[in-house]
Amino acid sequence: MTLLAVVLAGLLLDALLGDPRRRHPLAAFGALAARVERRLNRGAGRRFRGLVALLLLVLPFVLVAWWLGRLPVAGPLLAVVLFYLAFGGRSLAEHARAVAGPLAAGDLEAARRSVGLLVSRDTERMSGAEAARATVESVLENGSDAVFASLFWLLVLGPGGVVLHRLVNTLDAMWGYRTARFRGFGWAAARLDDLLNAPPALLTALTYSLLGRTGAALRSWWTQAGTWKSWNAGMVMAAGAGALGVRLGGAAAYHGAAEARPPLGEGGEPDATTIHAAVALVRRGVALWVGLLAAGVLVLD
Repeated sequence: MTLLAVVLAGLLLDALLGDPRRRHPLAAFGALAARVERRLNRGAGRRFRGLVALLLLVLPFVLVAWWLGRLPVAGPLLAVVLFYLAFGGRSLAEHARAVAGPLAAGDLEAARRSVGLLVSRDTERMSGAEAARATVESVLENGSDAVFASLFWLLVLGPGGVVLHRLVNTLDAMWGYRTARFRGFGWAAARLDDLLNAPPALLTALTYSLLGRTGAALRSWWTQAGTWKSWNAGMVMAAGAGALGVRLGGAAAYHGAAEARPPLGEGGEPDATTIHAAVALVRRGVALWVGLLAAGVLVLD
């Protein structure tokens, strides 16, 4: 089975099945990570302990995936399954539409509840524009972190790369907070996640720019990405906002405290239509990547 066939099979499984409703392997990994964190995140040397925890949790799975991926029959099949489990295209679209539908119908309470499944910010008092803004930001950023990064690391490192990125990304989501508990312990996971996401984030920003309002996307990327607290997220969301012709960023509330965030993009306020446009932008990007892969296969053959 060729790499192109692996990608197409994984995309087909995602389109047909979406994320597993029960017993997703990442849920089991998250429970294991929580137990390891409770045991190791104590005493002195928190950064070193966090690095040890990262290696204990990630390295065995990566090595097993790498070894199994080399087998002639089982390897490609494993690659399909792992790529399907890591690739969040259908799930991301479903969560986004769960906000867009109620917003378009004027049901702000239902939209707020659905936004709460996508973002960590406070949603109880969100306006319609704020709910749309949060959703579009999530689609653009998760499009990079889950969709394009999973495809990128499959192409670069095979099944082991998919496992490496997804597990590190999960640990960053659990530990990558600048709180008293995680500032030291989560440092290694956060930094490695930044490194693994940097190449696909760059390519994602370029993809958004090419497939949307290119001039606005490139201007926003160039002038605004560096103002965001995360360079990876900043360039992806700035380019995406410019490509869609809307303004993202701005004030948001987290745990009852307002946070002033820099503006991203250029244009008006996002709405339900913008959410659908963001989902379509990600899908066109995936089609472009797969098309380029197919073209590369034809040229090399």
